[in-house]
Amino acid sequence: MKKLLICLLLLCAQLAKAQIKKKVLVDTSKVKTDSSKIWNIHGINSLLISESSFSNWVAGGNNALAGNVLFNYDFNYAKEKWSWDNKVILAYGISKQADNDWRKTDDRIILNSLLGYKAAKYWLYTFFLNFQTQFAPGYDYPDVGDRILISKPFAPAYLSFGPGFAYKRSDNFRINFSPLASRFTFVSDDFLSDLGSFGVDPGQNLRYELGAYLDLYYRAELLKNMEFENILKLYSNYLEKPQNVDFDYTFNLFMKVNKFVSANFGLQLIYDDDSRLPFDDGAGGTVYRPKLQFRQVFGAGLSYRF
Repeated sequence: MKKLLICLLLLCAQLAKAQIKKKVLVDTSKVKTDSSKIWNIHGINSLLISESSFSNWVAGGNNALAGNVLFNYDFNYAKEKWSWDNKVILAYGISKQADNDWRKTDDRIILNSLLGYKAAKYWLYTFFLNFQTQFAPGYDYPDVGDRILISKPFAPAYLSFGPGFAYKRSDNFRINFSPLASRFTFVSDDFLSDLGSFGVDPGQNLRYELGAYLDLYYRAELLKNMEFENILKLYSNYLEKPQNVDFDYTFNLFMKVNKFVSANFGLQLIYDDDSRLPFDDGAGGTVYRPKLQFRQVFGAGLSYRF
């Protein structure tokens, strides 16, 4: 996990270095900001659908159907020395394969907000807020026909906030660091709280942490009609095991075919020392422990940008 984290940080550092050297963030007019406006608002709405069907196919295969909906919006305010950057990500995906029931492939509600006051040309005093949860229950499927509840709306939900400072080159590149960041973890489901999931004490519904928080955002045009977005969040809890740094890294690639058709690729890696997943202990029982979480989505479909 530490090697992976170091690789991610080096990758982001190289991107930032190239970004500053070229002094060019994004060439496409779709994501350029207008300095004459107080509010700059842009976003992407997409519906991705994939389907496969087989009949008497010698090579074999399972019938499958999948769909993903994504809303990715930015609402950015700037006037004199004040700035206020807001990002909203709403995503949900499901799939059905062969005789299995419908299962989730994506489920995110993410709200990011960063209030800043200019201290120097590219430096800001800041106060950030981040909220995350999901739309529907999540399950693990250890065997055919079996499922175990591992999450649901507001179980967990995360609320983080705190003062700090940021280096902001534009709406497309910024790094924010908060040395005193509070984080609340909510687990509203009694079954999950009794298990002590997500770091809460068994039977409790709330956990408080105080630590250091770093947030990096970078977006640029890779090729014509192809843009990528990097989002990296790191958190170290001063109150318990500060050496176990939680991280959440998201890479999004948007490929435009025409005004209404696009292909999107999404990759997310999460390690949270307090998020414990069920595993077979080898003796017929179940143990819960943290593990690197991986999510990848790719598809083509309808999209609308503004």
